[in-house]
Amino acid sequence: MKVRTAAKINLALDVVGRLNHGYHALESVFQTVGIYDEVEIELQDDFSIEVSCEVPEKFASSDPIPCDEHNIAYKAAHYYLNRSGAGKGCRIHIKKGIPSQAGMGGGSTDAAAVLYILHKLIGKEIPPAEEIGADVPFFLTGGTAYVTGIGEMVEPISDYSGRILVIAKGDEGVSTAEAYGRIDKLVKPVHPDTDALVEAINSEPDEAYKFFGNLFETAIQLPEVSDIEEKMTACGALRAVMTGSGSAVFGLFDSRDTAEKCAEKLASDGYFAQVCETVSKTFIEIE
Repeated sequence: MKVRTAAKINLALDVVGRLNHGYHALESVFQTVGIYDEVEIELQDDFSIEVSCEVPEKFASSDPIPCDEHNIAYKAAHYYLNRSGAGKGCRIHIKKGIPSQAGMGGGSTDAAAVLYILHKLIGKEIPPAEEIGADVPFFLTGGTAYVTGIGEMVEPISDYSGRILVIAKGDEGVSTAEAYGRIDKLVKPVHPDTDALVEAINSEPDEAYKFFGNLFETAIQLPEVSDIEEKMTACGALRAVMTGSGSAVFGLFDSRDTAEKCAEKLASDGYFAQVCETVSKTFIEIE
């Protein structure tokens, strides 16, 4: 079975404290977007798990992606197969279309796709997905959601699909650990108003972009992020914001033609740039 599995962006992302186990407490609005990896799984009768990948050179050169037992997709398969008692192994093939170290959940969406496919093929329930990674539960829901805790508490809100975006990324990447380390050093930061964003999406979605924001931008301050945001704004973006802990930027546009011209400009300047839309679900099954 093969599926296309969507990336995500954070329309807002805030860090609001620390939890008892030491992890940071988040408030965020997650949104699936139409940039996809493809994940294909074939069951096999022995208990082995194999992972192979197709990674575009533009991703591999800057962001090495492990295609072995260190890939989170392997962890997801091992977790599901052990918990389900299926008595099977599998071969997993991943074709990357989502850049890594971009704040777009490329690894987590692959892991969610593995759980989804194995559930479809074997029929056993999916066990608690937060055991694999904090963002994995969201991808099993997809769409638009208010997310709290470490990312495992997912509350769907009004559908925000069909919005036109340009998503762009340079060569700079930020590890999650480094990003949170910088957050901890901020003094009196200005927090995005996540509650106002949720209210706007639920009641006045055309005004929601006014509340997009990301605390990590203040902490990380990557030159490429600033450059992309400035160029998106100059091209006519209603708002341009970094997603996740970096380093991709999304810009919201009111016309596809304007978005495509912006993406062409950014690509000519050497950035990965792609026009897409916000989407209401994570998985698209491929015949």
